[in-house]
Amino acid sequence: MTIRLLTYNIRRGGSGREDALASTIVPCAPDIVVFQEAVSPAVIETLAARTSMPQWASMPNQSLAFISRVPIDHYEWHRPRWSRHAFLEIVPAGIAVRIFGVHLSAVFAAWTERRRVVELRALLRGIAHHQHGFHILAGDFNTVAPGELLDFTILPQKVRTTVWLSGGRIRWRTIQVVLDAGYADVFRARHPADPGLTLPATKPQVRLDYLFVPGAHIDRVTRCDVVSSDAARRASDHLPLVADVQV
Repeated sequence: MTIRLLTYNIRRGGSGREDALASTIVPCAPDIVVFQEAVSPAVIETLAARTSMPQWASMPNQSLAFISRVPIDHYEWHRPRWSRHAFLEIVPAGIAVRIFGVHLSAVFAAWTERRRVVELRALLRGIAHHQHGFHILAGDFNTVAPGELLDFTILPQKVRTTVWLSGGRIRWRTIQVVLDAGYADVFRARHPADPGLTLPATKPQVRLDYLFVPGAHIDRVTRCDVVSSDAARRASDHLPLVADVQV
């Protein structure tokens, strides 16, 4: 059995952009969508209705939410100490996979990268008992993978100022922590030569959205692509990531 998973940062709740968001989601035909910045339950309820995905869950001012076409047996938000956002655990009914929605702290700076490392390690500790089973980490990690370049000269002045104030250099460590824990960066494994940029949607310059699985299970993800349709470029500042997963 294959399920299709979409991870999507819908920017500040998505209010007023429901049509564009639905127009992005529907052609992808996902079974489950994991949202970030989904702070408005009313928007998520609307998207669930417009995409014919009857199961959904969202909480006010909580970044992570989901909609699903397949029955969900259990879902729960977990808020580790020091983490800005709760992580969202989703367990589909009768399917041997567990999905963890992720949204790490934003802002490009040395101190926020340290915070992202703390948040990510807290997540990994919290799900340690699932390490040997098949599970997925998906979402907006707000960081750059090791070895991938980011040209700060083309970023907004506000971002460049923040980087300068934090010492002028960021040691990107968060993704390496995930890799060192035995996970595979699925998009990079499937597309070694494709930069996979996801932000900003109108003219992508950086890859912030990821999907990870334990390295031993990487062949179970048969597809992992950035969605770059015209609708996606209008709907949010992030482009979503879509993956086909054998379960």
